[in-house]
Amino acid sequence: MTIIDANGLILGRLSSVVAKRLLAGETIDIINAEKAVISGSRANIFADYEHSVERGRPEFGPYFPKRPDRIMKRTVRGMVPYKKQHGKRAMGNLKVYVGVPSEFKGKPTETVESANMERLSSSKYVRLGDVSKKLGANF
Repeated sequence: MTIIDANGLILGRLSSVVAKRLLAGETIDIINAEKAVISGSRANIFADYEHSVERGRPEFGPYFPKRPDRIMKRTVRGMVPYKKQHGKRAMGNLKVYVGVPSEFKGKPTETVESANMERLSSSKYVRLGDVSKKLGANF
């Protein structure tokens, strides 16, 4: 079991690395999901996520999550063939948490160097927790 701390990691890059490792058969727990970052301007990011949430109708969907842990899991799901059997098995090996649960306190965590925030060429980014609060999530 691998514990990854998402604090200061870019959401898309982290998700692609996690998806590849899940398909290889690893079990991964991601903590501090609300502290992951999304690169881009605040206005564009908020507009894109609000559009995703407002799409469709409440009766029929598509349903887009508002909580940061579920947004991260949905992002990873987009990079996995989740409708196929090995994709379902891979998604079953992923758990995402807001903050640090008590069972993970004091355990060693891992980071993904290729998803580090220092790779951003500009200072334009938004934390996933801020996006979730803008969408109306309570976490």
